[in-house]
Amino acid sequence: MLILALDTAQADCSAAVFDRASDSLVGRCVETIGKGHAERMMAVIDSALTEAGRKPADIDRIAVNIGPGSFTGVRIGVAAARALALAVKAECVGVSSLAAIAFQHRTARPGSAVTATLDARRGEAFAQVFDADGDPLTQPAAHAYDDLAGLARRHGAVPVGAGAIVAGLAEPMPEDRVTIETIAVLGASVVPGPSVSPLYLRAPDAKPQLGFAVARA
Repeated sequence: MLILALDTAQADCSAAVFDRASDSLVGRCVETIGKGHAERMMAVIDSALTEAGRKPADIDRIAVNIGPGSFTGVRIGVAAARALALAVKAECVGVSSLAAIAFQHRTARPGSAVTATLDARRGEAFAQVFDADGDPLTQPAAHAYDDLAGLARRHGAVPVGAGAIVAGLAEPMPEDRVTIETIAVLGASVVPGPSVSPLYLRAPDAKPQLGFAVARA
């Protein structure tokens, strides 16, 4: 199985081609751009496919980071994955940012349950607890920083990730940053569902200015 992995949920605009038969990445392109993912997405995908020596029609499955993360970035990635999957008749699966963070920390330090977190700002962190085997113990949700320690303690899970760092519960580690390799590896084992949807967990920070709202007829 050949998998195309996509990630636009954070600052990176990333794509990778993963060959499940050899369990290896055969193509990869990562651009750290912050904004403008929609403009760069197709070029990044093309670069990854070119490095792999493959065409879009060769792809069997598309795996995409469904968030949580940047509201706009998540939406762009999921929309691109759906469109490409439809065009090349490939499967489409989603991988959450929190599952990816948990996987990276468990791989680096096996044997412990983890509370994977992301900084959600506004005094909150996105968090989810996973056991030592990677199975989720809680649903992903937004938590106040002050509640993270209690969440981790109740499940005996080590707090990791950007949200835990802001809350003073963890030190920065390389595994805090989701990599496109992880999206590819986890995407290879996800069971395809009926559809792939963004995992936002809360409404976007940007709000329309009511004074400039267009009146509806």
